[in-house]
Amino acid sequence: MTDTKKSQHGEWSSRFAFILAATGSAVGLGNIWKFPYITGENGGGAFVIVYLLCVLLIGIPIMMAETMLGRRSRQNPINTMITLADEAGADKNWHYLGWMGVAAGFLILSYYSVIAGWASAYVLKAFTGSFFGADAAAIKVIFDDFVASPVKLLFWHSLFMLATMLIVVRGVNTGLEKAVRFLMPSLFVLLILMVAYAMTTDSYDQGVKFLFTPDFSKLTGNGVLTAMGHAFFTLSLGMGAIMVYGSYLPKDVSISKTVFLIAGTDTVVALLAGIAIFPIVFASGLEPAAGPGLIFQTLPIAFGNMTGGWFFGILFFVMLVFAALSSSISLIEPAVAWLVENKDMSREQACIWSGSITWLLGFGTIFSFNVWSEFKIFDRTIFQLLDYLTANLMLPIGGFCIAVFAGWIMKQQHTEHELDMPNPLSYQVWKILICYVSPAAVFLVFLHVVGVL
Repeated sequence: MTDTKKSQHGEWSSRFAFILAATGSAVGLGNIWKFPYITGENGGGAFVIVYLLCVLLIGIPIMMAETMLGRRSRQNPINTMITLADEAGADKNWHYLGWMGVAAGFLILSYYSVIAGWASAYVLKAFTGSFFGADAAAIKVIFDDFVASPVKLLFWHSLFMLATMLIVVRGVNTGLEKAVRFLMPSLFVLLILMVAYAMTTDSYDQGVKFLFTPDFSKLTGNGVLTAMGHAFFTLSLGMGAIMVYGSYLPKDVSISKTVFLIAGTDTVVALLAGIAIFPIVFASGLEPAAGPGLIFQTLPIAFGNMTGGWFFGILFFVMLVFAALSSSISLIEPAVAWLVENKDMSREQACIWSGSITWLLGFGTIFSFNVWSEFKIFDRTIFQLLDYLTANLMLPIGGFCIAVFAGWIMKQQHTEHELDMPNPLSYQVWKILICYVSPAAVFLVFLHVVGVL
């Protein structure tokens, strides 16, 4: 199928372009904002070990499968599942898997954009010297005052969504590819500089010990689910992003080699973020389980008191915004691709519709931190509910279904042809993981969470 079929949206110009794009989708706020605070909430080292195992045994095999599905069909996730289910002679209801991925991307971007707006606002705060000489208490006041204002959050959320749409509207080569070629290397350099600074603090050893020394007594069943959910979240699995990016992947690119490189880079960035942040947390006497505001209450302390902190503060939050952009464009691309392919819209029209809906959904997250902070659904704010629903439920369920479809529904000659692994043993290992290990692991964790196990 893929030998002759081309995506109507174009292709990545090279393997390197796809690696940057998919890594950009994976590396973002999930690594630098979310990973440190959920690690802090779940006890540190033991959580990290479970997370790494989830990436290796569940994330990588499913990422290979999702990329393969996209490249074989060369369409958006919904049409991909319709086409491939028909090719395999399977039930037509598999197209709901595509719908769930697109919906997950919408929901994630609705709150992701709000958090990215925080980072955008902190660029300005760093530029105006708001952090200069500030201690932990002063930084907390700055953060609390900021999130308490729905008007401020709405402004920055709107600005970030506009930037996302301006990139997406330009298409694969002139929009997505050009953006990630600049965004990703810049972020990595800044993160290395932050790690170098963390190594100069008195609490560096304590931070590293917290991150890498396991204490399984602190790990709960819900912590295991969170680790698995974050493996999906940070690798952009089950949300249609990798599938649609795979549809732009040239035929001569090795899926397996590329996916290992992407997952490895993504994991290294997450660990580096932890190494950079936790020493600052302990040096400042902060609580590692501080929640979603952790990065906005730790790094500003460093920037406010380090030599050259004004410059590095501006640069870091600019790069954090860039990392968020590289992920946000992948979250909205599946919906844009579907509207273009199915509703005869121009790319501009598709961006306006999808961007506007996502922007409106963001109001729920904005109000979660102020006027609706006491409004709870299942004992969670709207932001917490969206985060839990997507990262801990929709993405793992989507990944489970992708594993089942790729491992059990697709014909073996098709998966062998698409993956094109030179070593037959490598294909057999992937087949065992995708057919048995990955879906079983997801299923067992769910049974544990609901109290069956």
